[in-house]
Amino acid sequence: MYQSTLLFLNIGAQETIVIVFAILLLFGGKKLPELARGLGKGIREFKDASDDVKREIHRNINSLTAEEELRQEEQAERKRLEAGEEENKTVD
Repeated sequence: MYQSTLLFLNIGAQETIVIVFAILLLFGGKKLPELARGLGKGIREFKDASDDVKREIHRNINSLTAEEELRQEEQAERKRLEAGEEENKTVD
């Protein structure tokens, strides 16, 4: 995946080394693990939030389809009852 990202950005090995060196100069070796942890937590929170949104969407879709099925069953039951009442009237 890392290579495909680098290929997508068209970044070679020399550019990667220069970027890593610049990051080390700017933030220092001690600050770099903290930045990586913070970035990892941020990505994890974003992923969790997107999963929650997906779950909510699926839950709403499923509840809508279940409600629609219940309505259809109720309508079919009403039709059966009405048909049964009409048969009773014609028999009497």
